[in-house]
Amino acid sequence: MATSVLSGDKTRCPPVKVLSSQLREGCQASNTKSEYVIKRLGSDTASSLRVSVVWMQGTVVEVQSDLNTLLMLDETGNFLVTGVNNVPKGKPCLSPGKYVMVMGVIQSHSPEPVLRAVKMADLSENATIHRKNWIYEVEDLQQILP
Repeated sequence: MATSVLSGDKTRCPPVKVLSSQLREGCQASNTKSEYVIKRLGSDTASSLRVSVVWMQGTVVEVQSDLNTLLMLDETGNFLVTGVNNVPKGKPCLSPGKYVMVMGVIQSHSPEPVLRAVKMADLSENATIHRKNWIYEVEDLQQILP
């Protein structure tokens, strides 16, 4: 397996673009607590994907700086992001209403997905375009992954 740029861990693959509903409906892989199995989006929904590091996008709903967390919302539901105060250049993302990209390591998938942030970027300047294209980006990537 390739070394993940995000974690330096040789057992983790690069981030996979996912929706919160995919994590919520997924399950923990039986052989490891750090990997999750999700249903693939698109025409090849019969196969599944194993993920541990993900790329998600959504709108910041609530900032809890004292708890080092964000509550975010994508097209399919809420998800929680932890460790936000530790992300370099992450401060501009910490405002309700911002449309943000988060790359992170899955901490939990149920009842709501929880990620530990590794990278964040404010996409608010072109939020309408990013929001409209996000579902297609997720589906397209998942269809070409082995």
